[in-house]
Amino acid sequence: MSEEMKVLREKLLSANKNGYDRISDSDLTAMEAYCAAYKTYLNLGKTERECAANTVALAEKHGFVPYRRGMALKAGSKVYVLNRGKSVMLAVIGKESLAGGARIIAAHIDSPRLDLKPNPLYEEGEMAYGKTHYYGGIRKYQWVTIPLQMRGVVALKNGETLCVVLGEGDEPQYVINDLLPHLGAEQGKKPLNEAIPAENLNVLLGSRPLGDEEDKDRFKMQIMKRLHDKYGITEEDLISAELEVVPAMHATDIGLDASLIGAYGHDDRVCAFAALQGLLDCEAPAKTAVCVLADKEEIGSMGVTGMQSAAFDTFMQDLCEGQGVALRECFENSFCLSSDVTAAYDPNFADVFDKRNVARINHGIGLCKYTGARGKSGSSDADAETVAFLRRVFDEADVIWQMSELGKVDAGGGGTVAQYMANRNIATLDAGVPVLSMHAPFETVAKLDCFMTYKGCKAVYEAE
Repeated sequence: MSEEMKVLREKLLSANKNGYDRISDSDLTAMEAYCAAYKTYLNLGKTERECAANTVALAEKHGFVPYRRGMALKAGSKVYVLNRGKSVMLAVIGKESLAGGARIIAAHIDSPRLDLKPNPLYEEGEMAYGKTHYYGGIRKYQWVTIPLQMRGVVALKNGETLCVVLGEGDEPQYVINDLLPHLGAEQGKKPLNEAIPAENLNVLLGSRPLGDEEDKDRFKMQIMKRLHDKYGITEEDLISAELEVVPAMHATDIGLDASLIGAYGHDDRVCAFAALQGLLDCEAPAKTAVCVLADKEEIGSMGVTGMQSAAFDTFMQDLCEGQGVALRECFENSFCLSSDVTAAYDPNFADVFDKRNVARINHGIGLCKYTGARGKSGSSDADAETVAFLRRVFDEADVIWQMSELGKVDAGGGGTVAQYMANRNIATLDAGVPVLSMHAPFETVAKLDCFMTYKGCKAVYEAE
């Protein structure tokens, strides 16, 4: 290739290079420190409640205080609101008026899982079990024969709420059984989504009876006695409980080169941590920087802690009223990065990806102009000007990024909170970490992409 053609090629064509061919030595060092902190965040937050509590603890260490309606705020003030213990909204007040809009990043901290049913305990075949109802889009066959924990809360009639953790550290863990291959001929003929029926996702809780042979419910009683001894709860208390069955594995480095992280809950805590850490490191933004860590995204963002709730509007209206600004004026001049994960190209399943429009591991944060399914159904479909704005912000901050789609048209689809932010008249664009084995009990991401998502979030907060 002639020198003239080389120059022309570099000028005219896009060069989507591997991030390791572009990243600086200083960023490599910072990347490892950031990812170590992220793994700790994951291990401390396997439920949305734990994640919210850990978020508040980190925020308070960085000078954030609970927001009280009407409190005096000035440029640089750091405030947060904890919504029912399951979602968090944080803000660093900017130098400019909210009339000029805010810089918002919205992620979610709920992940696919199994929830214990309100009446979960039963015994069968001289074993005790807990019945579950799956939450979010899971592939049910992935949840059998892996070590599990139970985490969550039990709310008592007296108003007390107990935090419950079962299966951590040296404690016994739990499992959902599968059929042995020797007797699995008929099961093996079924499609993956039917081989493990939802009502078969029953957690094995124990097999040791309590009492004498003639006593009833001996195996179930053993479980309840141990729960009562540890937490003082009865079976009726489980009716007002939120107990989540989650993988017991902790976050760990993956690969001989330790370039990846394997864990439960990357979707979407990998983006939530980037959004949070970017805000914690943002000291004096020009425009007010807002981080929203929402609940319920995996089931449509419904409910009082989801992104469709008025909680976010209330928080922003309170901030706006403190400056004498109309909420509608703030929203129409704001920008929101809907920071949710995207699918990473996996050569083992290449047929579902469009290789020209796919996020690749180690190519940085993945921008998605639209998500949805089929004809972009359920997507906000960001306009060209919004995409161009984010390109500029990322390039000026030396963020490694890539443009992507979730997969081939009509291969499936998915959604994020972007549409709910866009419905508020906020210019919104999706961007997040590419994930391998998304929604599995153990997902994989690249450290470089995690760090670049953090850099991208920080750049958005600081953008003018």
